[in-house]
Amino acid sequence: MEQMKVQIAVANAQELLQRMTDKCFRKCIGKPGGSLNNSEQKCIAMCMDRYMDAWNTVSRAYNSRLQRERANM
Repeated sequence: MEQMKVQIAVANAQELLQRMTDKCFRKCIGKPGGSLNNSEQKCIAMCMDRYMDAWNTVSRAYNSRLQRERANM
C-alpha cells in the first residue's frame, strides 16, 4: 500500500513538472535555439515560481476541504 502511495506521488510530481515545463516554455520561448537568453531565463524562472505558488495554494485549499469533509462524516 505504501509503495502505491509513493508511485502515485511520483506520477503526480512528474505530471506537474511536465505541465509547468510546457506552459512556461510556450509563454517564454519565442524562437527555440541553442541556449536561453537572459530575458528567457528570467521569464522561465518567474513562470515556474508563479506556477508552483499557484499549485501550492490550490493544493492547500483542496487538502483543507478534504479534512473538513472527513471531519463531517
